[in-house]
Amino acid sequence: MNPYWSKRLQHIVPYVPGEQPKDGAYIKLNTNENPYPPSPAVLAAITAAAGTQLRLYPEPECDALRGAIAEYYGLAPQQIFVGNGSDEVLAMAFLAFFSPEDRIAFPAISYSFYPVYADLFAIPYDAVPLREDYTLNVHAFDGAYKGIIFANPNAPTGMALPLVQVESLVAEHPEKLVIVDEAYVDFGAESAAGLVARYPNLLVVQTFSKSRSLAGLRIGFALGQASLIQALDAVKNSFNSYTVDRLAQAGAIAAIKDCTYFEQTRNRIMETRERTADGLKALGFTVLPSKANFVFASHPQRSAAALFTALRQRKILVRYFDKPGIDQFLRITIGTDDEMEALLGALQEILQN
Repeated sequence: MNPYWSKRLQHIVPYVPGEQPKDGAYIKLNTNENPYPPSPAVLAAITAAAGTQLRLYPEPECDALRGAIAEYYGLAPQQIFVGNGSDEVLAMAFLAFFSPEDRIAFPAISYSFYPVYADLFAIPYDAVPLREDYTLNVHAFDGAYKGIIFANPNAPTGMALPLVQVESLVAEHPEKLVIVDEAYVDFGAESAAGLVARYPNLLVVQTFSKSRSLAGLRIGFALGQASLIQALDAVKNSFNSYTVDRLAQAGAIAAIKDCTYFEQTRNRIMETRERTADGLKALGFTVLPSKANFVFASHPQRSAAALFTALRQRKILVRYFDKPGIDQFLRITIGTDDEMEALLGALQEILQN
């Protein structure tokens, strides 16, 4: 450990993102990016914003973008927080709502950034187990926690809690802040956004990266009652008042207003997901029911690590997690129909050898 490093970094294991190949020769099914480009309206808005005003700071409170998101969800602008990707929004939520004297809980199998944030900010936590079928047991959060965080749909399983169970969890624990990470909700799950007005202990976090094809712009947002949003604003303005740049704000506004394009692309992905799941099952894979833009699949006769390596040798990238409970699964992003046909063909060839 370098003597100049902070002590808090001594035991931190940073989050490791999916591989981003440099040569561009791969079929890239490993980072849950959207296979389709952003709406043409997004590109036009960014082009229009890329003028002489780039010399000026962007709007620090993202007022126009907050207004567009609020209109989409039937909320007020003061119930919206915007950040530089949902990862940043989640990090600010950890800082805004939890302290080292608190204890929080999240699923043991879920987005691996949650324990990283907790360790970085010295927040004690319990990683609660999923059921044997990988579903989330909401009663596992019945302990004396200050906060509950879970992804819905979950990552990397893709499985989603019905909205009635989400609401039950929020309603039964009014003393706990419940953060629902809905990065993948637009691919078939039920959003808790409609519950925000009724529950002061609910924060819903979403992103433009997945369903709106804007991973490269880094736009995330939170929905919650005004008192929660004020806390997030306080953290942001104590750290960096200009987290979202001018081009990103312009592109995100155009994206959320183009509902037709959004519906078309997400429906294409969901249709391809179901065909892919059927194809994997025909090859002998077990595929968990997914409401995300990826599937989580295992094969009873082949190790996931070996399949991952064999696919990579064929220039197809998927995600493998060498972690207990999921080390026999591959997480496979849904690409275009042609990409998924190439994947299934490669797997058939691998399994025949």
